[in-house]
This record gives sequence, structure tokens and C-alpha cells, in this order.
Amino acid sequence: MTLSDQDRAERSADAMWANDRASKYLGIELLSVGKGVAQMQMAVESHHCNGHDICHGGFIFTLADSTFAFACNSYNQATVAQHNTITFVAAGQLGDTLTATAKEVSKTGRNGIYDVDVTNQDGVLIASFRGCSRTIKGQNFPE
Repeated sequence: MTLSDQDRAERSADAMWANDRASKYLGIELLSVGKGVAQMQMAVESHHCNGHDICHGGFIFTLADSTFAFACNSYNQATVAQHNTITFVAAGQLGDTLTATAKEVSKTGRNGIYDVDVTNQDGVLIASFRGCSRTIKGQNFPE
């Protein structure tokens, strides 16, 4: 049986989500996935806030990084981060709903480049993340 790109992405996401205790613990939700794309969301709660009473950058990075992971693993090839950067543009506030949207920029051989925008519920850009991926041995589910 040959899988469509969408079916492959969804099955890869299901396999990864089953073991993604970190994202679940932080309250991150997987909204959608497709070939080279993904979208996740997190409501900013008090335990996400730092000493300035804004969302800690590490949690915003984790939201972006998790979304990047689902996008680059959508081919059912085990893929990990090689290098990531983030630029914080605005503060995430207590009560905000942050949405991370990842899209593939380039995929050549075992290397990929993905951009992730993190926005709040009003569409305000909170952070811009670029992830570079590396495909390793293995699959997310048997195919």
C-alpha cells in the first residue's frame, strides 16, 4: 500500500506525539501537520512566566522547536535538529495563546531548513525561529 504525503505526515506525527512527553507536559497541542509543515499551539499560563511576568523565552523556543520537529519528521525519516536560532520580537503575555507555524524552506539530501513563526492570538509576531535538520537512521513508523 502506497501512502499519500498527507497520510505519511499524519502517521509520523501520531507516532511522535505518542512519545512526546515534553510537549504534552508544557501544554503544547498539535494542531496540524503536512509534508514539510506543522502547526502547534500553547496557552501561556503562570508557570510559563519568568521574573518579568512574561512568557519565558525557553518555552517559546520549545514551542517553535517542537513544531519544527513535526514538520521535518513528516517524511517518516527520523530527523533531528542540527542547529536552531530564534529571534524574539515581542513578549508573550500571561493569557496569550501562542501558535507556531513551521514551513520547509529547503530539503536537500539529509539536510533541511525550516522557518517557524510564533504569533499570539491577535496575529502579532512573537518570535522567528530557523531550524536546520539532519536525517538520521530510522523511521517514525514501519513502512
